[in-house]
Amino acid sequence: MRRVSDLLPQRSDWNALRHAPRRDLVAGVTVAVVALPLALAFGVASGLGAQAGLITAVVAGALAAIFGGSNLQVSGPTGAMTVVLLPVVHRFGRTGVLMVGLLAGLLLVAMAFARLGRYLRYLPVPVVEGFTAGIAVVIGLQQVPAALGVAGAHGDKVWSVAADAVIRFAGHPRPAPILVAAGVAALMLLGARWRPVVPFSLLGILVATVLAETTGLPLARIGALPAGFAAPSLAFLDWRALPGLLPAAGAVAALAALESLLSATVADAMSVDERHDPDRELFGQGIANLVTPVLGGVPGTAAIARTAVSVRAGARSKLAAFTHAAALAGVVLLAAPLVSRIPMAALAGVLIATAVRMVQAASLLALIRATRRDAIVLVLTFGVTVFFDLVTAVAAGIGVAVVLALRAVARTARLERVPIDRDDRHAEEQALLDQHIVAYRLDGPLFFAAAHDFLLELSEVADVRVVILRMSRVSTIDATGAHILDDTITRLQRRGIAVLLSGIDPSHQQVLSALGVAARLRRDDLVFPDTPAAIDRARHLLHLDPADSVTEAASV
Repeated sequence: MRRVSDLLPQRSDWNALRHAPRRDLVAGVTVAVVALPLALAFGVASGLGAQAGLITAVVAGALAAIFGGSNLQVSGPTGAMTVVLLPVVHRFGRTGVLMVGLLAGLLLVAMAFARLGRYLRYLPVPVVEGFTAGIAVVIGLQQVPAALGVAGAHGDKVWSVAADAVIRFAGHPRPAPILVAAGVAALMLLGARWRPVVPFSLLGILVATVLAETTGLPLARIGALPAGFAAPSLAFLDWRALPGLLPAAGAVAALAALESLLSATVADAMSVDERHDPDRELFGQGIANLVTPVLGGVPGTAAIARTAVSVRAGARSKLAAFTHAAALAGVVLLAAPLVSRIPMAALAGVLIATAVRMVQAASLLALIRATRRDAIVLVLTFGVTVFFDLVTAVAAGIGVAVVLALRAVARTARLERVPIDRDDRHAEEQALLDQHIVAYRLDGPLFFAAAHDFLLELSEVADVRVVILRMSRVSTIDATGAHILDDTITRLQRRGIAVLLSGIDPSHQQVLSALGVAARLRRDDLVFPDTPAAIDRARHLLHLDPADSVTEAASV
């Protein structure tokens, strides 16, 4: 119950509403103007229609604001979601998308209770940038049929659908749709450079709609929208389809979590004293996605672009995001007939411009130039996103990133032969030590990716009777490293070479003891707290009668 209480809205949330309510109201209306064309466009792109996009913007926007962990987030449908949802529409239809949203909401709530919010920040930057750029390309390709005015294009992948649309357009070219889409996209991109605060997306849609109505251009329209919200319904539930929908639900949940937490981090950086609660943010997005499908909306998440607009407009509390949702609800209730006249090509132009703005060329070039490892992960994630799907891309990107990181860490492990401490010994004794004792210092991690090479090399040493392994600089050791260490010691002992360990870190005792390495050596008095003590023990072994010394070394 205490965990539930921690995830529910806090008194501090409501106290923040009183700080600057006028600024929050203005910011909410401002971001609603920007969000309206995006909500329509993302709803259409998801395959469920403009109405579904508006429902998501209203319902998810309000619930995520109330239950979320950030005072500044603005939630709704996003382009990244359409990349995951469109294949679900083609395979399972509208009900499949609604079930995916519901399942994703359950997963997000579970992630919040499991306190996973803090760990998502460790996703490698090349993976994030790679799938973001890939999503941008996929969104752009998805708009090709609408921008060309082609209906019924087919293909297994988004790039094949776009290619089919181009072939159909070449057979029967119609300039009007492509001119409208290009005009709206150009207005958004150029206008953003000139006056970033002006909602050029809405302006472009208004101009395109007026031109289409007054000139009679042959353009496909959004179509009739219900003047209101449908009654809540769970009629879409079909548990027989659950196994096929779980992968998409997992992808939606992961994407919602990642986008929301990235957006919250950006919002914190743009403000002065704001700090979001990652687990509460996951909980808020989970509640939003549990309720939105019941009302007919697509899965949603926080959006960096809309959140940034809200913060720049002066948002200080959750009131701004709630005002944005209320303003869009007014559009659904009062302006549905006008919205239905918007040309599809105009929405395609909005999404094409949005895709272009998603690609941060400078950031991509910096990562490619940073290290070869980062470049490989970025390019791989990008390519798999475009040609396969987002889930596979993220899994492949993380997998390759982990392998390359382990390879880099393994290269830091070293085995270095070091001189024995000479102190003030007689020349004869020092000559004996130099001839029969070898000390090696192990630096770095001793784990599965790093242990094999230099420990196998160690097992091949010759012309010595005592080997001292200085372990004080071993940063970590796992079961594989301990097993190979034990095997190396056994090989040396079978050749009559005594092995002494010095400076074992207390944190490494557990794994060594569990595998019996440290216990066996301690039993034979061959583990020492420091190197001088190990040297004294080695000298004692060598000062025995030669026959006895060999016998003792072999018995060890």
